[in-house]
Amino acid sequence: MPRRSSFLSFPRTNSQQHKDCVSCMAYYHAEGLLYTGSYDRTVKAWRVLDKKCVDSFVAHESNINGVVVNQDDGCVFTCSSDGSVKIWRRVYRENSHTLTMTLKFQQSPVNALALSSSFSNCFLYSGSSDGTINFWEKEKMSGRFNHGGFLQGHRFAVFCLVAIETLIFSGSEDTTIRVWRREEGSCFHECLAVLDGHRGPVRCLAACLEMTKVVMGYLVYSASLDKSFKVWRVKVMPEEKTCLDYSDRNDSKTKMEYEMSPVLSPSWVDRKIRSNYFQ
Repeated sequence: MPRRSSFLSFPRTNSQQHKDCVSCMAYYHAEGLLYTGSYDRTVKAWRVLDKKCVDSFVAHESNINGVVVNQDDGCVFTCSSDGSVKIWRRVYRENSHTLTMTLKFQQSPVNALALSSSFSNCFLYSGSSDGTINFWEKEKMSGRFNHGGFLQGHRFAVFCLVAIETLIFSGSEDTTIRVWRREEGSCFHECLAVLDGHRGPVRCLAACLEMTKVVMGYLVYSASLDKSFKVWRVKVMPEEKTCLDYSDRNDSKTKMEYEMSPVLSPSWVDRKIRSNYFQ
């Protein structure tokens, strides 16, 4: 472990700190800025070099649940329990940020964001409490994000998202992780696999590319309210639209039923379905 003096500690003055819990953060490498979102409805930009808060603004009408930064142009994307996704741009040569666009396509809270950006296209994904994943495609000329559709499959809220190239991984309150793939040159998406190994809601996801000689592979890391952490190896054939193979670190593919779950008990699932939770 490094010495205590080597840890990065930001000042906790009353004028700079958040007034409620910090729910999310994202780092912009080019400018050395750390963005934090909070339940106090504000977003703060911290300059890591001198540990100063260079900007703070009220971004939403309710809790901020997610923030991502486009590393290509510095645009900041935020999502909230108020059901909206907002796009912010840093004012040139200043530390302030201005709202450029508000995306709202559903009434339910938005819990997670993921950005898939390349030289040819840019897609923004948002996961909601109604179990859907909305996506927007960026126009090359105007820079506007147009709604392209939504992905359906999860039974309950989508809590976390990760996008790598044309693959999207989504973790849900229904205990599953879904693997989606976007068709090159179009907005068509297909669910390749459902990773069903957790016994509680999946709250956190991370993924990285793992290249092999024959197939393209990904390592997916998941954490759940069942108090477990799992590592998945997902392999996808380059020219096929089907998942070739997947397994967790115990090489177990056994389907976990809801009745086996200490978090999602049968009575809880039944109440959730009958209570019109999504209305």
